[in-house]
Amino acid sequence: MTVDDTGSGADGADPHATDPGDDPLALRLEQLILGAERRYTPFQAARSAGVSMELASRFWRAMGFADIGQAKALTEADVLALRRLAGLVEAGLLSEAMAVQVARSTGQTTARLAEWQMDSFLEGLTEPPEPGMSRTEVTYPIIELLLPELEEFLVYVWRRQLAASAGRVVQTADDEEMVDRRLAVGFADLVGFTRLTRRMEEEELGELVEAFETTCADLVAARGGRLVKTLGDEVLYAADDAGVAAEIALRLIETMANDETMPELRVGIAFGTVTTRMGDVFGTTVNLASRLTSIAPRDAVLVDSAFAQELIRTGEAPASEAEAAEAAAAAEKEGEEPPTYRFALQPMWQRPVRGLGVVEPWLLTRRDRES
Repeated sequence: MTVDDTGSGADGADPHATDPGDDPLALRLEQLILGAERRYTPFQAARSAGVSMELASRFWRAMGFADIGQAKALTEADVLALRRLAGLVEAGLLSEAMAVQVARSTGQTTARLAEWQMDSFLEGLTEPPEPGMSRTEVTYPIIELLLPELEEFLVYVWRRQLAASAGRVVQTADDEEMVDRRLAVGFADLVGFTRLTRRMEEEELGELVEAFETTCADLVAARGGRLVKTLGDEVLYAADDAGVAAEIALRLIETMANDETMPELRVGIAFGTVTTRMGDVFGTTVNLASRLTSIAPRDAVLVDSAFAQELIRTGEAPASEAEAAEAAAAAEKEGEEPPTYRFALQPMWQRPVRGLGVVEPWLLTRRDRES
């Protein structure tokens, strides 16, 4: 959105980087989706919204859009969006920096969603509505039909996600934990993925990655975790409860092992303080979970000592089989039910991990209830 004295985009950007040019179909599509015609240059839009060009440009770039110089390419919706963000800053509800973060996080999330939707809809199209229509020409009627329904669904899912996130904040013990929270963080990684990329066709590889991501997303959500992000052959998830994170990890291993089309899987989990920002997680705990994944055996789950101790503290796993046997004997002597443990922990050899010093990994498995 930035302009300069010459009318070209700032930093030498193409002033028509987002301009569909004279393509009538592209212009019709844009008008259909935006619901308004082009009326404003960036300068006119900023002035109409009552914001400075500098702030308007920061918002525009944060949302993920290229500079467009002096092109008349903006609509009433663009003006309204600028006005709303600026209004939140003026009312003191958001700082200017936070408003830019809102624009950036929304832009990054919806950009990926929009690309995925267009790719998926067009890939699923087997026959055009009329003979001889190109895929480009089919795009308009598809969007025309789907746009109102997808818009309503997007708002519904966003509200549901916002309600879930707000619930987690309310349950947080104190204000400090809202930023630096204690979470279980897990990485699940496909073994030998690099070799697969050399052997498989691109379409086949894409289907495998999609199946992997879908399976992980479903299992993580169903068991009460949160899928933080997917990285092709790897997923990152988090959970407030160590038992939930452990159950997710073992279910992922079991599910993948029963699918002959899937490579082997390995999972690493760590428990500790995590910094959350824009939906992502950062910090030593996350780095440790990643390192544990890289050294985990195939079809196995490695956890750090803090995670192991949390499972022991909450009664999800015994400190050792000897301790479990003693507890069972004591319960039997008192005529009580012996404690039941869902998981078993086996200490592994301590080893140095780059950047994190010496760590003591534990092998996590399900515990035989009859043992």
